[in-house]
Amino acid sequence: MASVVEYKGLKVGYYCGYCDSEEGKASCGMWAHSMTVQDYQDLIDRGWRRSGKYVYKPVMNQTCCPQYTIRCRPLQFQPSKSHKKVLKKMLKFLAKGEISKGNCEDEPMEPTMPTMEDAVASDFALINKLDIQCDLKTLSDDLKESLKSEEKKKGKSSEREESNELIQSQDMEEKLDSGEPSHSVKVHTAPQPGKGADLSKPPCRKAKEIRKERKRLKLMQQNPGGELEGFQVRCQPPSLFPPKAKSNQPKSLEDLIFESLPENASHKFEVRLVPVSFEDPEFKSSFSQSFSLYVKYQMAIHQDPPDECGKTEFTRFLCSSPLEAENPPYGPDCGYGSFHQQYWLDGKIIAVGVIDVLPYCVSSVYLYYDPDYSFLSLGVYSALREVAFTRQLHEKTPQLSYYYMGFYIHSCPKMKYKGQYRPSDLLCPETYVWVPIEQCLPSLENSKYCRFNQDPEAVDEDRSKEPDRLQVFYKKAIMPYGVYKKQQRDPREEAAVLQYASLVGQTCSERMLLFRN
Repeated sequence: MASVVEYKGLKVGYYCGYCDSEEGKASCGMWAHSMTVQDYQDLIDRGWRRSGKYVYKPVMNQTCCPQYTIRCRPLQFQPSKSHKKVLKKMLKFLAKGEISKGNCEDEPMEPTMPTMEDAVASDFALINKLDIQCDLKTLSDDLKESLKSEEKKKGKSSEREESNELIQSQDMEEKLDSGEPSHSVKVHTAPQPGKGADLSKPPCRKAKEIRKERKRLKLMQQNPGGELEGFQVRCQPPSLFPPKAKSNQPKSLEDLIFESLPENASHKFEVRLVPVSFEDPEFKSSFSQSFSLYVKYQMAIHQDPPDECGKTEFTRFLCSSPLEAENPPYGPDCGYGSFHQQYWLDGKIIAVGVIDVLPYCVSSVYLYYDPDYSFLSLGVYSALREVAFTRQLHEKTPQLSYYYMGFYIHSCPKMKYKGQYRPSDLLCPETYVWVPIEQCLPSLENSKYCRFNQDPEAVDEDRSKEPDRLQVFYKKAIMPYGVYKKQQRDPREEAAVLQYASLVGQTCSERMLLFRN
């Protein structure tokens, strides 16, 4: 099985939907009659994307709105505060039928950046974890001895001893927060009978201690090296009565998405992964409903006239895929290829995410949804589900560890939302290496087109070095370009083939078959 493509060349001067320019867009494209998932993976890692069976690559230094391939790293992804709000909103709606107030129609266009609260929550989880891993054995021998001697000397009751221990621990934490060594802690006199802490109840934390902990967190953020008032963060002193980990540890993305609903939940919700194939019974049986949803979405959200969102356009755009389905034993259970991820609510489809599952990533193609459910922020919700889905596939297929969100267009406000899914990387348009988005943004503020690779000596490692080895499919025969060109005399033919080779790279040019007629 080999990819067969028909190169169509450079297309310039057509309408750009991002900036409404009539003549600023420029891209190269080719029709993919068939394509392996590995070839498409390598192509999108060189800036290509597919729309149906048409695969195109923006000419970055010529187009009015440079489009940079963006990928999220799901294994390190933490949902932001706004992401959590969307997930909780969905859970409340499913469980109780609650509809949040406010206009959320245009999400995911307007999610906010991860806030300081998100970072602080993560640090609280770290400190709680460190506290829980420690126990009373970490107290100094000096303190233990002083406790024993006081017990013998004063002969207090067990209730007074427990109260005394509580005060000592609270005092010790205050001293440790200030950076004083543990052996300088003095043993305080036990409280009067009846005034000590009731150890049968959950311990309360003083406001002073909470303020000190907040200060410690702030210092940790300002000093990532780990020095904190004389102590190392990794050696955080223990709390004798740490809060339970479960109540303070931030919930994972999966916890928020898959939280169990009550038996009497208001709605039934299900997400189904369906292969894009008319031979698949589930895809075939749901096609009519899926198409109707697409028409409703295109007309309401994009104001398309009915004649531009017919069944033919829908099929060509979102149901036709050049990708050949593959099910190797080492791959994910669903296999590789193109899929519709259908979101079913109470027996009907309310959203469909079109995705490609490739050797190293899940690639998002398109999303359409029922505008009546815009209040659920289905754009954000589906993206978070796809991040979680990528993590799920990674468990069996470790190399599948990225989530590609298409193109990031810094000059287009409606397309900048993709940069909020952190950590993420942008593809350098000249050397095709991935660069963290934080390093790219300052350059994009100054110029629409940027080379992100800071090494001036770096080049495209997979550039076309031996075009004669490019594979051509001509007159039902496969031959190297070196043989094919001897049969051609048209100089335009050679220019087109060399342009194609430079865009797809040496690896793909030797593996894919370039159809010529």
